Amino acid sequence: MQEQNFKNHGRFVPGFHIATTLLILGAIITAVMLIVSAGFNTTTIFCLFVAVALLLLFWYTRSFATGNQDRVIRAEENLRVHRLTGKTMDSRLTKSQIIALRFADDSEYAELSERAIKENLTSKQIKEAITQWKADHHRI
Repeated sequence: MQEQNFKNHGRFVPGFHIATTLLILGAIITAVMLIVSAGFNTTTIFCLFVAVALLLLFWYTRSFATGNQDRVIRAEENLRVHRLTGKTMDSRLTKSQIIALRFADDSEYAELSERAIKENLTSKQIKEAITQWKADHHRI
């Protein structure tokens, strides 16, 4: 498996991110075109409802998965901080900062965590500041 770093850590699944998006957009456009050409009737309204339902399903499926993943990351990082420092995670860290800090090696975690709080670093700034990247290949 390729070594993970700031430039390649994002996860992109073409079947989900491109194909599904295009198919759903095509269904919505087709439904609207049917309504414009054939008018409002049971079939055209049904097609629109199905297309919108697919869009909502697409959106919420991803949203629920990443929301759950964020909860797991917060719990893992809280345990990690306790293991490293004997304390709980600083409550001033934001969700996005915690998520970014998970990529930092144990040797630089505490210092980078303090810096993130003091300088109000964004997740991108935190990831760019990491010198020893800790890969996460199990993300959703």
